[in-house]
Amino acid sequence: MANIQQRGPNSWFFTIYTGRGPDGKYGRKTKTITITDQALLKTKKKLQDYIDDEYAKFRQEVQAGEYIAPEKMTFGAFIEDWREKYGVKHLGERTLYAYDSTINKHLLPVFGHMRLDQIKTIHIINYLDTLNKGGARKDKKEGSLSSGTIQYHHRVLKNVFTRAVEWKFIKNNPVSDVRKPKVQYKEVVPYDEDEVSQLMLALQNEPFHWRMMITLALTTGLRRGELLGLEWKHVNWKTGIIEVVQSVTKSVDGLANLKEPKNNKRRKVSLPSSILEEFKNYYTSRVRERDKIGDAWKGGDHFFVFSHPNGKAFNQERPYIWFKKFTQRNGFRHIRFHDLRHTSATLLINQGVHAKIISERLGHSNITTTMNIYGHALQTADQMAAEKLNNLFTISAKTDDKKTHG
Repeated sequence: MANIQQRGPNSWFFTIYTGRGPDGKYGRKTKTITITDQALLKTKKKLQDYIDDEYAKFRQEVQAGEYIAPEKMTFGAFIEDWREKYGVKHLGERTLYAYDSTINKHLLPVFGHMRLDQIKTIHIINYLDTLNKGGARKDKKEGSLSSGTIQYHHRVLKNVFTRAVEWKFIKNNPVSDVRKPKVQYKEVVPYDEDEVSQLMLALQNEPFHWRMMITLALTTGLRRGELLGLEWKHVNWKTGIIEVVQSVTKSVDGLANLKEPKNNKRRKVSLPSSILEEFKNYYTSRVRERDKIGDAWKGGDHFFVFSHPNGKAFNQERPYIWFKKFTQRNGFRHIRFHDLRHTSATLLINQGVHAKIISERLGHSNITTTMNIYGHALQTADQMAAEKLNNLFTISAKTDDKKTHG
């Protein structure tokens, strides 16, 4: 077939004629494919069928007006393909949302107009360097982006260009030779036991649902999305165990979008007996609240532990916003809502609970994650344990000394 020409031992050249254009000249679209599958190259019929299929796909794209020659594909145009053919299919909803935010606010204004094949490694290096300087933020805050955010930009760029290489739009990934930016982690200082005691006292003056949410965050270590995704049917009143089976990624107009917990770690977490009694009282108040509003109930089949009075799901940012205002109002040292989870873990470590148990309660993928995050606290607890043993053996040594010299 004249429209399919073999150009080498494993490459074929496609041509599609698009008819006479406004200038009177005949137009055409071309494409070269390269086959690296040696088994396919050795089977004549399967090889021909594969080539025919690829040509048919190419022809359909040209006829539909969707085909853009690789050498003319801009970064902005490729992003549309990347999102439809990769992002939506392979990224989680929250991850895709974060990618979209980075792409739309930062990457497209810089790279959108550039051809894919003209974006070089130095362009990526220069771009990441600008993020370290003032004015890189797209919000109202001043200064440069955090080291973690800059590393995230590197990650997004590498993902996009990796797909461009896989799909044969470019030969080399310009991000591959760019060293991943280092993250300078800020030390998290969770609340200690005295601060937690003061916090619990202040919570007595707050609405029941916020009091219980903070209490559960401290006693179970659940993530914010897991707390928002918790339903009453997940609570076993006989055993005092709650099942963590879902998490809220986001909620629009009070409708929760649910997914598996992080790392797909479904788990069971026991509640302290004293908290369980208060939790039962909270459940009773929620049921009365639901029954009172009757047909105005908007929760549908879901009866979330934490939601608006009419059953609609909380926005995923609501706990964070409320907790920040609560700490400011009461003069507490500021920590993030997520740091309540770290506080829970640290309290357990200080009580001598084994790291494996803590790892299971938190839903970490493995105990190594727990050791990496809480290594310092575990080391401190280990030193305290050693001191207790030291005191024990010191007493024993003094007793033996008295017997010897008595």
